[in-house]
Amino acid sequence: MARCATVIRLCANRSPQLNGARAAMIASAAPGSTLVLVLLIVALVLVLAFEFSNGFHDTANAVATVIYTGTLKPMQAVVWSGLMNFLGVMLGGIAVAYTLVELVPPDVLPPPNGGQAVGMLAALLVSALAWNVGTWWLGLPNSSSHALIGALIGIAVEHALAQGRGLQEGVDWSEVRGVLGSLLTSPVLGFALAFGLFRLIARTAHDRRLYEPPRDGEVPVWWMRGILVLTCTGVSFAHGTNDGQKSIGLIMLAIIGLFPADYALNSSMGGDTLAALGRRMPEIDRLIARYGGDRKEEGAAAVRSMAERLSTAASVADLSPEDRTTLRHHLNQVSEQLKRIGEDRKVPEAQRAEAKAAHTEIGRSVEYAPWWVRALSAVFLGAGTMVGYRRIVTTLGERLGNSHLVPAQGAAAELVAAGLIGAAGFTGFPVSTTHVVTGGIAGTMAGARVGVQRPMLRQIATAWALTLPATMALSATTFWLLS
Repeated sequence: MARCATVIRLCANRSPQLNGARAAMIASAAPGSTLVLVLLIVALVLVLAFEFSNGFHDTANAVATVIYTGTLKPMQAVVWSGLMNFLGVMLGGIAVAYTLVELVPPDVLPPPNGGQAVGMLAALLVSALAWNVGTWWLGLPNSSSHALIGALIGIAVEHALAQGRGLQEGVDWSEVRGVLGSLLTSPVLGFALAFGLFRLIARTAHDRRLYEPPRDGEVPVWWMRGILVLTCTGVSFAHGTNDGQKSIGLIMLAIIGLFPADYALNSSMGGDTLAALGRRMPEIDRLIARYGGDRKEEGAAAVRSMAERLSTAASVADLSPEDRTTLRHHLNQVSEQLKRIGEDRKVPEAQRAEAKAAHTEIGRSVEYAPWWVRALSAVFLGAGTMVGYRRIVTTLGERLGNSHLVPAQGAAAELVAAGLIGAAGFTGFPVSTTHVVTGGIAGTMAGARVGVQRPMLRQIATAWALTLPATMALSATTFWLLS
């Protein structure tokens, strides 16, 4: 591994003139020019293709139970699920979107010329999309979130090596640990809670039809059918509030990188917000100067530059296009320093609290999404739900457990999944719909004492274990080639 890292570092530093020429070419393109429009279209196509694959890959988990219990016909299920995904994206928040964005180093986030952002998005999405489609083709319920996070970490690792920074400083490991922790614990929680809920149902509901596979044309008892439709609705909506946010964040990176003058800052901010942010600059300057990381000099310079620009602006509209672009870049740099200070246990608690409060205030100026970005994400996630769902549905309904999925199992697994995913979507934790539902169904199989098919479980576990290193390697290599 050390040898591989050395090779990547040496290769990344061999041709700075070529990298500079590429960046200069993009930087010289005028806003709205043909080059900028082409790059924007390519970036958006990649983001939306990933979101489409997310729909047919992950949302199959929401419809598996209603299809295999005979509650709804396949077409009814996927159309209804697609609609709920759409509503989930439109009505959900954006906390998850920017939790993932913070995995990307600030130098790679849309800088003034936007050049690196395009290469980063291409590497990120090609890697995650390739893994998504590959596991779908094999019928493996693998997580789009997991693939995306692995690709993001790969970008951060390659950038740190190319810049000659240590991996400890160059990668936000606290954010990585938090995100991966939620991905790891969510299927375990899904398994345990679904196991317990199924056992409770088995003790209290004694209708044999709840524990038998439906015969051709047969539907579950009316009240169980209602529960299954409601849980399918809940999981689909929750999937939209969580997974739909990921593409919102990626679309914003593409837009900001290519049209920074228009989208670098939240245009709804008024003079009061800008003035309050400006008043924090001396405090932020002191924090970074005393507790900042290996790039605190750059952070301090960014603070002073921001203080000067913010002191004269009554609103975002009063800032020149160049000032908006530069301010966004500086906000990214300062935000990274504040986040690290807020999480550093060596820093006194009072100063950590100040850093966290300042980080939150800066977030209000850069963490936003126009309605049309939400709509794009919602349409493609919903449309993807209606395509290609059969492979994953078959795995969950027939190949995961040693017996056919029955209504009581479907209800228990989906009730747990809806609760876990919905809570995560509004708290900023990027959990995996696939992992939660798969863990829940496996838990109900264990609760019914029928067991799981070990070969299939091994395949799913292998795909889960390989997702992170595979997508990291793919994205890091692709990013190096492009940037």
